[in-house]
Amino acid sequence: MDAVIENLPTFLSAFGGTLQLLALSGIGALVLGVIIAAMRISPVASLRAFATVYTELLRNTPLTLALFFCATLLPYLQFNPGYFPLAVIGLTAYTSPFVAEAVRSGINGVPIGQAEAARSIGLPFGQVLLLIVLPQAVRMVIPPLINVFIALTKNTSVAGAFFVFELFAAGRTLANARGDAVIPILLGVAFFYLLVTVPLGLIAGRIEKKVAVLR
Repeated sequence: MDAVIENLPTFLSAFGGTLQLLALSGIGALVLGVIIAAMRISPVASLRAFATVYTELLRNTPLTLALFFCATLLPYLQFNPGYFPLAVIGLTAYTSPFVAEAVRSGINGVPIGQAEAARSIGLPFGQVLLLIVLPQAVRMVIPPLINVFIALTKNTSVAGAFFVFELFAAGRTLANARGDAVIPILLGVAFFYLLVTVPLGLIAGRIEKKVAVLR
């Protein structure tokens, strides 16, 4: 484990990059996913069609292809804020359909009579969704959302192949420099990923048990 201890500053810096990718992409995917979920259940047919195509297209596209598109085609279209922001855009776009489906499943779990009662007193669709349906759906949505963010944590490693300095990229560089310590370096990388995924998994499990009791 000497190779890990000697390169601990590099691991910590790369871990910071991974956390930044996770936080920025997670927030972006959450906001975009909620919007897409609202469009999926919208009374406007064109919005439902767009959200359905968006969701199915990105859910069935490999993450590597989505990041490749952002890293190569967006700069070609004169949009080049840097590899890190482009990776955030790619991860956000790729994760948002999974967030949308998790939110939509929670919305579908709310008794339809709640929305019908709200509409009967004259509330428009937006208010029904924001004031009546979403607050009740939150407790059912959180566990699957946490699972989506666990997957996002692991997906940030793909950004390392596109010139973004994070755990995977740091581990690859260190392994190439220290061929005699590849296994300890990879174990060190895995340890830092587990620092995020294991607590998230435990939180999801606890919330899921509480939701089951409330049901």
